[in-house]
Amino acid sequence: MFEAAELGHELSPTKYKTELPKLRSRLLAAHLALRTREFSVIVIVSGADGAGKGELVQRLNEWLDPRGVATHAFWEPTDEERERPPYWRFWRAMPGRGRVGIFFGSWYSDPIIRRVYGKTKNTQLDGAMDHIVAFEKMLAQDGAVIVKLWLHLPKKEQKKRLKQLEKEGRIAPADWKHFKLFDKFLTVSERTIRQTDTPSAPWHVIEATDRRFRELTAGRILLEAMEKGSRATGKATDAAGDKPGKPERRDPVSILDHVNLGQKLTKPRYEEQLEEYQRRLSKLAWQAHAKERAMVLMFEGWDAAGKGSAIRRVTQAMDPRLYRVVGIAAPTEEERAQHYLWRFWRQLPRAGFTTMFDRSWYGRVLVERVEGFASVAEWNRAYGEINEFEELLTSHGIVVCKFWLHISRDEQLRRFKERQTVAYKRYKITDEDWRNREKWPGYQAAVDDMVAHCSTANAPWTLVAGNDKRFARIQILKTIVNRLESVL
Repeated sequence: MFEAAELGHELSPTKYKTELPKLRSRLLAAHLALRTREFSVIVIVSGADGAGKGELVQRLNEWLDPRGVATHAFWEPTDEERERPPYWRFWRAMPGRGRVGIFFGSWYSDPIIRRVYGKTKNTQLDGAMDHIVAFEKMLAQDGAVIVKLWLHLPKKEQKKRLKQLEKEGRIAPADWKHFKLFDKFLTVSERTIRQTDTPSAPWHVIEATDRRFRELTAGRILLEAMEKGSRATGKATDAAGDKPGKPERRDPVSILDHVNLGQKLTKPRYEEQLEEYQRRLSKLAWQAHAKERAMVLMFEGWDAAGKGSAIRRVTQAMDPRLYRVVGIAAPTEEERAQHYLWRFWRQLPRAGFTTMFDRSWYGRVLVERVEGFASVAEWNRAYGEINEFEELLTSHGIVVCKFWLHISRDEQLRRFKERQTVAYKRYKITDEDWRNREKWPGYQAAVDDMVAHCSTANAPWTLVAGNDKRFARIQILKTIVNRLESVL
């Protein structure tokens, strides 16, 4: 694979001076045009130590408009980053639509280094690459243009470069240590590139021996990708079109029909169980904190199903220093410029803490599907994206509990009317609630598909019988307690 990057390409100073102004002009024009486009550009700069990665990043920053580009260097993870899944720090750095993000180091660095130093096996490396392929595919399908540059140096040239960097006092602490494992790095890097070289995110291996050749080649690759992205914007649509899915159920029997809504608790029994489970949850929350186990609780359900009151019964049991409640509304302008999962990655808890989501990433396959805010192809592929997201959380040790609060249509109507007549509840009912009620069949079909596609062994759905609020609250508390006890 790397033989093609050891051909001795050189560029004369004259040719470089002739070609550079034209390239810079076109690059700047493409970058300025990007501001009005519905896609972002992610540039990954990887490769051999001493190959000029830092110099190339500097050059790209010189050639692009600094107001629309951000460079992120990923060193060893900080304590804050270690407490969250590995992709958390990359999601935080994602450029919004119309912007360029240059990643100096990326999600490739750690898997490669760990394999080279024997901390993982090829099977684990391959698993990490599978996650990367899925991640990059998801970004590309959302409109991101991914430019992956690998700067290659032959072994003799790398040794020469490292000696020069050492002489100049610019060598990194691990460079010579890595050089001793040059052949191993070459083997692992080749395996990595081969497995992650995809149509939506191809690799570009650049011979880095000659600085001028390296810079012009990288600039041309970036220019071509930006111009191609601009041409594609607004032309290529999802194969399934941009229309919302049909609201009718395909199966006359719904998954939700199997929830026994007749289950109830008497007030004395409810108060007895509430005290018991809140006491147990309080102790478990502190144990989870001591063992640095984070938890994500996610609440979805029908309007007026009792999500807010259920969340209050959970928070009553926990020290307020240990949790945070995040209410999810319509995305802001900043959030709309990102992938829909971006705003949820940012809210993930630190090790030992809990985040509760009132509404969640499932809005993509619920409200966005039914209301037509997402195309059929977008919400269809979201099932796989969500499963991948939740797998990354649970594989990091985060406990994930997902609740759908189910009530009957008649019970919802009763609660709506009660909210209209009781003064302190009136703020809870809006015209939007009544409008959503008319789309009950569409939402029920969406919930059925959501549960069928996204109830997994590591993050199962709990369908809560919510007609009786007392029963629902105890079912939720009991589920959380049982999950925590099983992992602690």
